[in-house]
Amino acid sequence: MTDALELDALWEDFHRVVNMTSQELAAWLRVRDAEEATEPLPEQAGTATGQRVLAILRKRRTDLTRDDLRVMREVVDTVTERADPENEPVTGATAGDTRRRHRLMTLGHDPLKG
Repeated sequence: MTDALELDALWEDFHRVVNMTSQELAAWLRVRDAEEATEPLPEQAGTATGQRVLAILRKRRTDLTRDDLRVMREVVDTVTERADPENEPVTGATAGDTRRRHRLMTLGHDPLKG
């Protein structure tokens, strides 16, 4: 598995990049998946990764599985890469920023939060 120092660093990195609370993320996933006539069940809203992030946010560090650690590493890497506007294609400032923000929020990172 992962040694204690690696786990501590990953836990800190994950909670640094995932700056939305579990309540905020759950609400965002429901809103994002809601359609005009239907809304998904709360436990089925959002992407698979978004649901995994939500589950991890609700866990204690001692309850993490190997799969949780893998997801945490992927989220840290993805958010770190995508949070840099230099990595995004230029498609119009407002539209690109909104799409980028929404993709990041699906992973639990709101770039507008301080």
